[in-house]
Amino acid sequence: MVATKLITLMKKCSIVKQAKQIHAQIFINGLTRLEPLFIHHILLWDITNYNTISHYVLSILHHLRNPDSFSWGCVIRFFSQKGLFIEAVSLYVQMRKMGLCPSSHSISSALKSCARVHDNFCGVSIHGQVHKFGFNTCVYVQTSLLDLYCKIGDVRTARKVFDEMTDRNVVSWNSLLSGYLKAGNLDEAQQFFDEMPRKDVISWNSMVSGYAKAGKMDEACYLFRQMPERNFASWNTMITGYIDCGSIVSAREFFDAMARRNSVSLITMIGGYSKSGDVDSARELFDQMDDKDLLSYNAIIACYAQNSKPKEALDLFNLMLKPDILVHPDKMTLASIISACSQLGSLEHWRWVESRINEFRIVLDDHLATALIDLYAKCGSIDKAYEQFHGLRKRDVVAYSAMIYGCGINGRAFDAIKLFKQMVGECISPNLATYTGILTAYNHAGLVEEGYRCFNSMKDNSLVPSVDHYGIMVDLLGRAGWLDEAYKVIMNMPMQPNGGVWGALLLACRLHDNVKLGEIAAQHCIKLESETAGYYSLLSGIYATVGKWNDAKKLTTGVEGKKIIKIPGCSWTQLVSVN
Repeated sequence: MVATKLITLMKKCSIVKQAKQIHAQIFINGLTRLEPLFIHHILLWDITNYNTISHYVLSILHHLRNPDSFSWGCVIRFFSQKGLFIEAVSLYVQMRKMGLCPSSHSISSALKSCARVHDNFCGVSIHGQVHKFGFNTCVYVQTSLLDLYCKIGDVRTARKVFDEMTDRNVVSWNSLLSGYLKAGNLDEAQQFFDEMPRKDVISWNSMVSGYAKAGKMDEACYLFRQMPERNFASWNTMITGYIDCGSIVSAREFFDAMARRNSVSLITMIGGYSKSGDVDSARELFDQMDDKDLLSYNAIIACYAQNSKPKEALDLFNLMLKPDILVHPDKMTLASIISACSQLGSLEHWRWVESRINEFRIVLDDHLATALIDLYAKCGSIDKAYEQFHGLRKRDVVAYSAMIYGCGINGRAFDAIKLFKQMVGECISPNLATYTGILTAYNHAGLVEEGYRCFNSMKDNSLVPSVDHYGIMVDLLGRAGWLDEAYKVIMNMPMQPNGGVWGALLLACRLHDNVKLGEIAAQHCIKLESETAGYYSLLSGIYATVGKWNDAKKLTTGVEGKKIIKIPGCSWTQLVSVN
């Protein structure tokens, strides 16, 4: 009678406080046999915050008078479904150490969790237990095993598991198809796809996505046209594929052809326009959205920040915080806003943002703290940058690179060099951004030989210098008077030197009054950027310094009939023809 009443109460129970009262009655009445059913009912609760449940259920599980496979299997499955994969695997291992035999639910959930966290060792160990406990014919366990090998990239073993399956469903076929596609085996995937006895929309989407990711949009489009059924994912895959291939027009055609669109479709198109630099079209789409949520705001704010429109990004951020809208920002929003503040080079904007952010209790993680390092450094607050750097839980190459560059541009070259050595000492491999920072530091300090050695060491880290790295080296060598060396560096560049590289040499020739190389550099600068008056001015200055007044006068005559306009915030002048 009491047991029946408690079971009825279990079914109605929905909060931890009530559950504890029921649990107490189970103990008082000596009905511990009801504990597995009690655990099962708790795990069926429909709530969003499952952390409290997780802790409570674990407490019950570890204090069971008579531990059983059903209870452990329910909890393992629950953790796996909620994305707590490491915890699910750990519980499975504990269950086996207790000598409990796994159920099909627990073993398939453990395999799924191993696949998600790429735990190869544990996954292969569980594979052995599949045979031991006789789950060779269970389609759910076998499909989980198949999915494991596909996700860890072992397609050969996945195929072996598939071939040995006595019973297969469409999920089994889709898992192996996904494995072929993930491994980049498009031909094998297509052949396998053609052999499938039944294809659902996931099968078709997987194949279309495989071709799209490989840049084979003609094949993707052909399959898309053949699909007997399409969902949002089908259309969004095609839109993403064309965007990744740089065909924003084709992406828009598919977008316009959609009978209905979801938020992913709109955000994908906004991202595509952002990537192509068409900010106006991105904003037009954003304005057309009826229900603007956090994701859509994040997409358009990122669009502005990534396309050098920081003021517009901040204006939108201010708009989303207005009382009549009030979309709560998250870490993604903050990352874009920090970037916008960094581009403006003003801490005043950041202080305003920070005052608003505190209202939403966003905790800075290492990613955001690294962005702040870059912001503080570019605004000249190197001590604040150091404060963020030392507060990082884990310093990676991005954090080190931001700090090294910050020190380099703020005249603390030796701090930058020290940081670079510290980073290498911690076995963190430098990337291209790191070398930009350290070479900038050597340049500011005038350490030519050290900078040259550092530049040449890039190949030791399997890095190919970019045109910016060459520009810094030419500037470093040129300022030190090593003009011939600087010219040789330019001549040996594997890519076409831009105006910045030749401009650095021209500036060095002006500093050291080298007419011959100055003329060569100026010729290239004017060819690349004919309307930049600064180049004419520098060469004219070289001529005047060495007494070549006629040549200096010729340059002056060459710019007659043109109006000289000062570029705002720039030390160069620009020439524009007067109509």
